[in-house]
Amino acid sequence: MRRIFFVNRFYAPDHSATAQILTDLAVALVRRGHEVHVVTSQGLYDDPAAKLPLEETLDGVLVHRVPVPAYDRNNLGKRALGYLFVYRQLASALRKLILTGDIVVAKTDPPLLSVVVARAISGKGAILVNWLQDVYPEVAAHLGVPFVKGPVSNILARLRDRSLKQAYKNVVLGVRMADVVQQRGVQSDKIAIVPNWTDDQEIMPVPHSSNHLRREWGLEDKFVIGYSGNLGRAHEFDTLLEAARQLRDREDIVFLFIGSGHHFARLKALVDEFGIAKRFQFRPYQARKDLKNSLGVADVHWLSLRPELEGLIVPSKFYGIAAAGRPTIAVTAADGEIGRLVEEHKCGVQVNPGDGAGLAKAIVRLADDRPGVEEMGRRARSMIDMTYNRNSGIRTWDELLRSAHEGG
Repeated sequence: MRRIFFVNRFYAPDHSATAQILTDLAVALVRRGHEVHVVTSQGLYDDPAAKLPLEETLDGVLVHRVPVPAYDRNNLGKRALGYLFVYRQLASALRKLILTGDIVVAKTDPPLLSVVVARAISGKGAILVNWLQDVYPEVAAHLGVPFVKGPVSNILARLRDRSLKQAYKNVVLGVRMADVVQQRGVQSDKIAIVPNWTDDQEIMPVPHSSNHLRREWGLEDKFVIGYSGNLGRAHEFDTLLEAARQLRDREDIVFLFIGSGHHFARLKALVDEFGIAKRFQFRPYQARKDLKNSLGVADVHWLSLRPELEGLIVPSKFYGIAAAGRPTIAVTAADGEIGRLVEEHKCGVQVNPGDGAGLAKAIVRLADDRPGVEEMGRRARSMIDMTYNRNSGIRTWDELLRSAHEGG
């Protein structure tokens, strides 16, 4: 069996989204008989100054970490310089570690990592697989990142396209993302769709009566609209905020936010400014072992994605919400990845971004139909059990990597 190397900025014990799903896959592949290595940074997402061991074995996975300096993620200039250092360190480690016949899987954290990895292993006789969590530089261009626009964006896109075309396979998260990659000139047989998964064996529907967080947070008699995770630049909250303003007199409705992100502080400030703070609760990230309860606190969850980012990003928190047996209000394009799944599986509702009045009406309709909400939640969990469970995703990855071993 060939050695498999995953490359990503974070890995266990880090709890960021890319680290968690990579950890799931790496450990599962070891149990299936693969020799798995991870090349990652020494820091943590929430503690860039952390100094994890440079070399260790975790659950059978050989982890190789590179030292990187701490930098301010909120300062785009410093973040760019930090990325450059991470690129250099990861590339240097790969050049020392990779042998002929190894399979190297490049994730997209930091962005455009496939370009760096492709160059680092060039001439090594290794097999490249790209795992796209998002599509850069297009995401950065849409978000108005000053360093990534015009000619610079075009150059980066061409370099990225080259790394995709030379790969054995490019793993994407959904149909819309596959379309984007194919439109960039990548052959369809080099594209595989493997949606991100959640820990559907640990995250199970928890009745409100058994949920200690719902009691501790004083939400037993409320209809709770939840948000869990990062509220970042790719998401908008104006639609939700307008709906909350229109529902200020519904004392039974509470908006619960668990997590952090670029927009969190701004949202909290506006909630106070508009005088609707009593309708909101803000909580920090909860421990992963208690995720079934933190997701289960809500009656329904809300997520959003700016329409211009459809096909470039997939809000994978949707799968955790569904595993917890909760419906989703998707404030996304109707023909987007999540909007399509919500409609196909009848496990929530879709609202166009900017339609605050429509969102308010949808919330009222759900709040006044608790049995209907519970049925949507059952359909959401059924969707996970039938199609989007962790075992299915890992099995697909196992088959893909074995085919790379045989045909690479």
